[in-house]
Amino acid sequence: MSEIRNFCVIAHIDHGKSTLSDRLLEYTKTVSERDMQSQALDDMDIERERGITIKSHAIQLDYKHTDGKAYTLNLIDTPGHVDFSYDVSRSIAACEGALLLVDASQGIQAQTISNLYLALEHDLEIIPILNKVDMESAMVEEVSDQIIDLLGVELESIIHASGKTGLGVQNILTAIVERIPIPVGDPALPLQALIFDSLYNPFRGVVAYFKIINGTMKSGEKVRFFNTGQEYTADEVGVLKMTMHPKKELKAGNVGYIITGIKVSREIKVGDTITAVENPATEGIQGFEEVKPMVFAGLYPIENEDFEDLRDSLEKLQLNDAALVYEPESSAALGFGFRVGFLGMLHLEIVQERLSREYDQEVITTVPNVSYQAYTNKHKDTMLTINTPNELPDPTTLNRVEEPYIRAQIITMPDFIGGIMSLCMDKRGTLTKQVYLTTDRVELTFQLPLAEIVFDFYDKLKSISKGYASFDYVTTDYRESDLVKLEIKLNGESVDAMSSLVHRTKADSFGRKICKRLKELLPRQQFMIAIQAAIGQKVIARETISALRKDVTAKCYGGDISRKRKLLEKQKKGKKKMRNIGSVQVPQKAFLEVLKIND
Repeated sequence: MSEIRNFCVIAHIDHGKSTLSDRLLEYTKTVSERDMQSQALDDMDIERERGITIKSHAIQLDYKHTDGKAYTLNLIDTPGHVDFSYDVSRSIAACEGALLLVDASQGIQAQTISNLYLALEHDLEIIPILNKVDMESAMVEEVSDQIIDLLGVELESIIHASGKTGLGVQNILTAIVERIPIPVGDPALPLQALIFDSLYNPFRGVVAYFKIINGTMKSGEKVRFFNTGQEYTADEVGVLKMTMHPKKELKAGNVGYIITGIKVSREIKVGDTITAVENPATEGIQGFEEVKPMVFAGLYPIENEDFEDLRDSLEKLQLNDAALVYEPESSAALGFGFRVGFLGMLHLEIVQERLSREYDQEVITTVPNVSYQAYTNKHKDTMLTINTPNELPDPTTLNRVEEPYIRAQIITMPDFIGGIMSLCMDKRGTLTKQVYLTTDRVELTFQLPLAEIVFDFYDKLKSISKGYASFDYVTTDYRESDLVKLEIKLNGESVDAMSSLVHRTKADSFGRKICKRLKELLPRQQFMIAIQAAIGQKVIARETISALRKDVTAKCYGGDISRKRKLLEKQKKGKKKMRNIGSVQVPQKAFLEVLKIND
């Protein structure tokens, strides 16, 4: 165990985690020069295309130190975007140390601080690294002072590095060996292994990634999963390099994988503990936090018969993305589907993309919203959780509705304070703190309703600050709010998939936007279509799509005007009848485009 080190790489998005991980793989010869490619650990096409890490990736490096000893280094490369912070928290639970990367040209950002606090909560040893020091725009002295203020470390302990050129890689590896603590555990105690990730292999079933806290795991022995109580044989146990390397046994302190032939994804849960059947541990490993979804949206198959296929796909995707939470629901307009919880809008977008690419599932997504708490007049102390607008009690029985609030932390340059403040005020925010970190960097703290940042807040913030502002948030509490259910009606029929809960002050403008957008998107019919936005019985916005009209008088040439009138009256009656019995089909494109209502 004295020759094992477990560490993760944490940073704000785009500070060079994956590039630095590439240099560590090269230096330790984990990947041959021929097989090396940029973002070597990012194995999804979507990660390469967008240049972001979506999933944590574990890999084992073999390193020969200057003292002549061979060390086993277990590295976990983590995502940097706020929507994937749950992946970071799971990775941190499997480590004793963390490399904290700060971009020398950008300085400390909001997510840097957030990830640092996560690591400190788990008592991880922090190794500060100043990355991209070779760039012309690098502010080495200024950013070093920021790191010293944040961590309280000595200037000499900050390692200067460049993921691009490989500068400082030797110093990083030396620091990992000398500064990160040896894993704590006893190979002689009963087996306790924490599952921190998993994925579905179509040929071998579920593959679970774990860290052994105590005991030894052997290939071929019987193991038990604490949460489910299920028992299986460990068909294969091994370590993670660029591919899986089977081993006969793994001892305490090590990170590896287990294949048990499980085909049903429900039987493995991230955060569960694996123990041996022969000499079981008496308790599971504690302290693994449950995921809290921030945004909810309905996912429906385009064809109703694809419902079961969509269920299977979500089950398999959930193994690889533990932050995904879903339950079945039905809609009058869309049939059977699922209510799915996401950590943010980027997470929703990525899940949609992965369903399409990896499982060939095209889905219709309803308007995203957050989870509210409602109290009725009859039961003022009984809380009802409202995940969809249709679950909101009738206004006559409703006592109050509470919505979730967040504490948003924005780090920016002083030039953009005015624009950011007006954006947050427009989103019903309250400024609670303003601190100058340096002369050209200010930290703003706001209290904001979560529903207001769901759609386009992040994009607008980046536009206002020309890309310089960084943003991070934590949920704080629920507060009473004046919310109303906004219904969209087509020819008097409510489209439940387009209903949304909005603040009363924003209902008029939001309703008008949706009606205008639908008028552009819905195809014209043989009859007139009325598009209405309504709160209860009160219509607050309306647009009309005029009917496609055949020229019935074209065959009349000359003759009495009454003949033309007669034909037009007949057409009018036909249109009226058609409107009464006709139904409006909403194309999939309309559902997707309505999500972009704030563009």
